[in-house]
Amino acid sequence: MPCGAPLAVVLYTLLYPLSTKFAALSWLNVLRYTSTRIIAATLTALLLSLVLYPWFIRTLQRIQLGQVVRDDGPQSHLAKRGTPTMGGSLLLFTLIIPTLLWADMRNPYILLVCLTTAGYGVIGFVDDFLKVRKKHSGGMPGKVKMALQILVASSTVGYLYSGDIMPSSIRYQLALPFIDFYEYQIPLEPPIYIAFSVFVVVAFSNAVNLTDGLDGLAIGPVVISAATFLILTYAAGTIINKSFDIAHYLHIPHIPQVGELAIYCGAMVGAGIGFLWYNTYPASVFMGDVGSLPLGAGLGFLAVASKNEFTLAIVGGIFVLETVSVIVQVVSFKLTGKRVFRMAPIHHHFELKGWAEPKVIVRFWIISVMLALIALATLKLR
Repeated sequence: MPCGAPLAVVLYTLLYPLSTKFAALSWLNVLRYTSTRIIAATLTALLLSLVLYPWFIRTLQRIQLGQVVRDDGPQSHLAKRGTPTMGGSLLLFTLIIPTLLWADMRNPYILLVCLTTAGYGVIGFVDDFLKVRKKHSGGMPGKVKMALQILVASSTVGYLYSGDIMPSSIRYQLALPFIDFYEYQIPLEPPIYIAFSVFVVVAFSNAVNLTDGLDGLAIGPVVISAATFLILTYAAGTIINKSFDIAHYLHIPHIPQVGELAIYCGAMVGAGIGFLWYNTYPASVFMGDVGSLPLGAGLGFLAVASKNEFTLAIVGGIFVLETVSVIVQVVSFKLTGKRVFRMAPIHHHFELKGWAEPKVIVRFWIISVMLALIALATLKLR
């Protein structure tokens, strides 16, 4: 490894070659398998979360980084005021560090998804910090926040479509669920495709952010979505042997190197489950924008990189529903002066109808599992 190579590639780049140099370390040969490193990243993220969160929560309590609750929200939420927030900052640590340790950081897809996640994490951190300092739920001005999100997404997505990262034969081809990609390709003009990809990343980042309103509501579907994309990215980028290409067998786009993103997905699953241990009702810590924005952006980038933009709308249907409910509520009120829902996003609507918070959460999780199964079915129903 070059002298200047980062520590991030140590576990994969240094340990794996040892398997060929020392007979006693031949078992390290398993590191060449993506599946092995997926398991390692998932377990590393989970263990880091379970070990570090108790200390992290105590630290947040000591420095009084408490949640700011909207006065116009459900009255039951007022009791949550002061609960430690910005827990997503540790969630990002337990997501990115295992990815750095177990993935090949020379892989451009891994570099770009980590940069996207970190960039949105900085935006979310500043937004949360302003909320806590002002003691108000406003945070960063909306236009500034959106501009920064577009800037980060445009930078990473633009780089993705430049050079030789994405194969030129499929670079601007749109893939649709349930449709044979090699029989029905839908070409788009480069500027349109890139703009669409940026929209996917930005929109999904905000969709996850809107969903993060109840204890464990957002992180549950995030874990389910990440597990689904673990399978989708692995299928899109993995060749079992010279005679068997998973992607061509399933009639989905084959994208060399994109299978490495499955390690990032595994880390997101582990980090998400570890966070859920402390975020489940009643929550000991809240995620905050520092967690929800980058997690949504990460899922959006996974969809763009693996050409599953429309499949994302299926597997992340809960996030889409939450976003649509807000749009419908705003448009209806501006045009007619009437509200469609008692409160938006829609999870608050069910709360005000009398559903207990855990009931809303678990039922949304169940729906998310069903949608994930439908998304996976698109691999075979073509």
